[in-house]
Amino acid sequence: MTTWIDTHCHLDAPEFADRVVQVRERARARGVAHCVIPAVCVDHFDAVRALAHAGGDSYALGIHPLFVPQADDGDLQRLALALQAHRDDPRLVAVGEIGLDFFVPALCEPAMRARQEQFYLEQLQLARRFALPVILHVRRSADRLLRGLRAVVPETGWTGIAHAFAGSWQQARMFAALGFKLGFGGAVTFERALQLRRLATDLPLHDLVLETDAPDIPPHWLYRIAAERAAGQAHGLNEPGELPAIAAVVAQLRAMAAPELAAATVENACVALPKLRALLV
Repeated sequence: MTTWIDTHCHLDAPEFADRVVQVRERARARGVAHCVIPAVCVDHFDAVRALAHAGGDSYALGIHPLFVPQADDGDLQRLALALQAHRDDPRLVAVGEIGLDFFVPALCEPAMRARQEQFYLEQLQLARRFALPVILHVRRSADRLLRGLRAVVPETGWTGIAHAFAGSWQQARMFAALGFKLGFGGAVTFERALQLRRLATDLPLHDLVLETDAPDIPPHWLYRIAAERAAGQAHGLNEPGELPAIAAVVAQLRAMAAPELAAATVENACVALPKLRALLV
């Protein structure tokens, strides 16, 4: 069976609360050998760690920009303490999910933009301090994220993943030049996502990793348009088990065999998050 890594899924999300074991087993049966589970806030740190250990997966600790409004400065200290406490845990592979979100209107107010930048830069400092890669939330914020990465550079340089990447070709090349792989998931399955599909087709293969962002960003076969939702039809639940079908779309775009894409993206994930390699033995 072809083996895949889902480099970004939120198994701690409430949608999975009563079925996480079944969801993980379903993914494993479809060839998803490993999942990376990033935290979104300090209250989830213990949950993502427990899930990673229970499922043979890995996790990241960080404060997501959408959760910055509810966070206080003490949360950054709690993140630092958690990274210190678990620094020798082989399943702690990154600081994440961190970044900037300039899509949500409330987060674009000047005070909240500044607050997001504070949390982002301080979390980059923690990643440098603990010699960990970062998993980045990139939503209409690529240039500001790049500026932060250039301002806070580890001695050995950055590694990590620009999750759910949807920027320009030039931005993609700049992230790659800094040591980042670019995450592609359900959004690439939509035929109207022309720019994203061009990136998935034309970027060097060594720049790509695959993800679901489950339960978010469903592929087109799970998506319901507004009229359908108004009629009571909910989106289908996105799970890590959808990754092979998402990957099949990317493989078709690139005119390559799925096993070749799997082997390359697994290797790319291990380059982006080096502690993964020992977990896959």
